[in-house]
Amino acid sequence: MTNFSPFDTRGYPTVDVRTGYAGWVDSYEDTVQDAMDTDVLARLAVPRWADAATAADLGCGTGRTGAWLRARGVGAVDGVDLTPEMLARARTRGAHRTLVEGDLAATGLPGGGYDLAACSLVDEHLADLAPLYREAHRLVRPGGLFVLVGLHPAFIMAAGMPTHYDGPTGPIAITTHIHLVSDHLTAGLAAGWQLAEMREEVVGDQWTALKPKWERHRGHPVSAAYVWRKP
Repeated sequence: MTNFSPFDTRGYPTVDVRTGYAGWVDSYEDTVQDAMDTDVLARLAVPRWADAATAADLGCGTGRTGAWLRARGVGAVDGVDLTPEMLARARTRGAHRTLVEGDLAATGLPGGGYDLAACSLVDEHLADLAPLYREAHRLVRPGGLFVLVGLHPAFIMAAGMPTHYDGPTGPIAITTHIHLVSDHLTAGLAAGWQLAEMREEVVGDQWTALKPKWERHRGHPVSAAYVWRKP
């Protein structure tokens, strides 16, 4: 992990993950762009989503990823999240078989019970990646996949921008950590995963159409996705 503080150009007041996502829940769906995660997932070549009878949605939030997985033929999705308010929103969406409030390092879900584990836009909130990779490995059956997508560390560093939302009196940051690509590789390999695919997306026309001010970031990596297979 690399300390985010030297790169922070915003200086927003910062809150912990549970507090932040509870405050963000009402506007989350309006501010998180598909280009950041689900569009990246759609471009991956290795996962055959419809082959997964069961999936664990780690850090399921409002249920965006779970709904995306179900729309692509995943049979049943169990979600875990730290924030009760996010889980309540996911329940109204109805994409998950079960929803559990819990820590991603120890979800309580059955070991070896899933064809797929997925984790979207979560890793920047974790001080240590190793527990997540170990827990995903415990959950997935042999031959199954763990797919993780998040903001690229190079983008967080270049933009100097933490994960944040508009609070009642101005922007509020949620605790943000920087994990280099090598941090992911180290944690994944140490947990027993085999890397099957990796994809990095850069800021291009799609992003500048959504956020014209990001023209100055054109060509910079913005998202990274990893597909791991359990031997």
